[in-house]
Amino acid sequence: MIRAHITHAQASSSNPRPERIMAENVLLRLEGITKTFGGIVALEGVDFEVRAGEVHALIGENGAGKSTLMKIATGVHHADRGRLLWKGQVVRLHTPRDAHRLGIRMVPQELTLVPQLSAGENIFLGCLPHRRGLFSWVRWKEAHERARALLRELGHDLDPTRPVSELSVAEQQLVEIARALAFEAELLIFDEPTSPLSEHETERLFQVIARLKARGIGVIYITHRIREIYRIADRVTVLRDGRHVLTRPIVETTPEELVRAMVGRELREHFPARGPRVIGEPLLRVERLSAPGRFYDVTFSVHGGEIVGLAGLVGAGRTELVEAIFGAREYTSGTIRIAGRPVVIRTPADAVRHGLALVTDDRKTKGLILTASVHTNIILPVHTRIAHLGLFLNARAERQLTERLIRELRVKTPSADHPVMLLSGGNQQKVILARWLATTPRIFLLDEPTRGIDVGAKAEIYEWIRRLADQGAAILLVSSELEELQRLADRILVMHRGRIVGELSREEATDDRILYLATGGGA
Repeated sequence: MIRAHITHAQASSSNPRPERIMAENVLLRLEGITKTFGGIVALEGVDFEVRAGEVHALIGENGAGKSTLMKIATGVHHADRGRLLWKGQVVRLHTPRDAHRLGIRMVPQELTLVPQLSAGENIFLGCLPHRRGLFSWVRWKEAHERARALLRELGHDLDPTRPVSELSVAEQQLVEIARALAFEAELLIFDEPTSPLSEHETERLFQVIARLKARGIGVIYITHRIREIYRIADRVTVLRDGRHVLTRPIVETTPEELVRAMVGRELREHFPARGPRVIGEPLLRVERLSAPGRFYDVTFSVHGGEIVGLAGLVGAGRTELVEAIFGAREYTSGTIRIAGRPVVIRTPADAVRHGLALVTDDRKTKGLILTASVHTNIILPVHTRIAHLGLFLNARAERQLTERLIRELRVKTPSADHPVMLLSGGNQQKVILARWLATTPRIFLLDEPTRGIDVGAKAEIYEWIRRLADQGAAILLVSSELEELQRLADRILVMHRGRIVGELSREEATDDRILYLATGGGA
C-alpha cells in the first residue's frame, strides 16, 4: 500500500478546498514549510512550486536552506509545519520511496549507481524485465534494448552494456536521468549537476534538460553558477537564511539583483580588480614531466606574482599533473625546478618543505580531516613544514596563528574548536586555504578551488587569490569555469589528452578559442 497519503478535497461548491484552486500545470507546491534542527531554524515559512515542462532554478548561499527544502520534497526530511501538494492534492511523504511513487526523483551530486553493473542494469535496477514461471530469469536483451531507447530519447548513443565504472561522470549522470525516466519520473531535481563537468559536457547536459522540458517533465535546478540559470531556467527562486526572498521569471531579473538577494547586501565586483603587480622570476618550472597514461612531456613556468590558468576537459590530465607536482602522484620522467633549482618531490611533505601548497577540489577526501577541529586542520601542515628542522610551535602561538587566519579569511565558525565537517562548503574551502597560508608557501596549486561553493564565498576566495599574487606568490589555477580563468589568470595553458596544446594571453582567451584547443583543435 502506498504510504504517500493523498488527502482528496471534498466536493463542495460553496467552500472549495484551496488545494483545488491552482494552475493545472503545477506539479509540486510547498506551502509555508518550516523546519528546525535542534533549535536551529533551517527553513521558516517557505513557499515554492514547480510546473510541468518548466526549469525552476533554486539558488542561495550555502546554509540558505536549499538542500533541506529539497529533502522535504523528496521524503528524506519531514516539515515541522507547512504542507506539500502534488498536482493539487495534499500529500504526506514518509520516505523517499513515497516521492518516487509520485514521480519525484533526485539526480544527486554524489551519484548512486553501482559501478560493477552495466549502464542498462543500473537503469532498471529493481525492475529488470524478467520471464515469470517456475524458474524466473532476467530478459537481458530486452533490458539493454529498452535502456538504449531511453538513452537515445535523451540524445545519446551510450552503449548500455558498458560497466558504469568505465563511464565518465557526465555519462553516469545520463544513466541517472535515464533511470528516473524508466521509473516514469515527472519531476527531476538536479543538485549542482555541472560541478564535475567540463564546458562541453555542461552544454550536452543542457540539451538533455531541454528534451526533458519538451516532454513536459518539471525540473528543479540547484546551482551556485548564476550564469547557467540564464541559459536554461524559466523561473528562479532565491532563499536566504532559511527564508524565501524572491520568485520571478528569469527574464525579469539581472545577475546583480540575484546576487544581492542571495547575500543580503551589495557585493563588490565578483572578480576583484587586478592591483599593481610585478611579475618576477620563475618560481615554479616543470620540464618535460611525464606519467604515461596521465600526462606527457609537460613543460611550463609560473613566475612570482603571476596567475597561470590551466584549462581542459574532464580527463585531460590537469588534476593528475598538479598532484604529481605536489608529490601526491608518481611521475616517471622530467624535472621540477623551484626558484631555478632542481628539486626532488616524491611526497606531499617534500612539496610543503619546498614551499608548495595544494588547494584541492575534493575537500572531503583529500583536503580536510572532517572529524577534526578547525584549529587542528589549520595547524597540521605547519608541523610538517618545520618538523624536519627540529622546531615546534607552542600551544599559545598555534592558537594565535589559527585565530588570526580565521579572522583574515572570515571563516564562519562558532570557534576554532568546532568540527570542520559542520561548516558550509565555502567555509571548509577557506579552512584549506588558511592551513596553507599558515605554512607561508611561495607557490600555490589551486585545483578547482571554488567548486560547489556559493557566490559570496567565491568572491572572497577570488580576492585572496589576487592578493596572494599581488604579494609575489606564483599561482597555478585549474578551473572548469572559463570565466574564472579569463578574469583571474594572466595567461592560460590548455591541456588535451595529457598534453599542453596551447597557451593564450588574457586577450586571446575567448570561450571559442579555449574550447577549440581543449577539444583537440590545436593538437
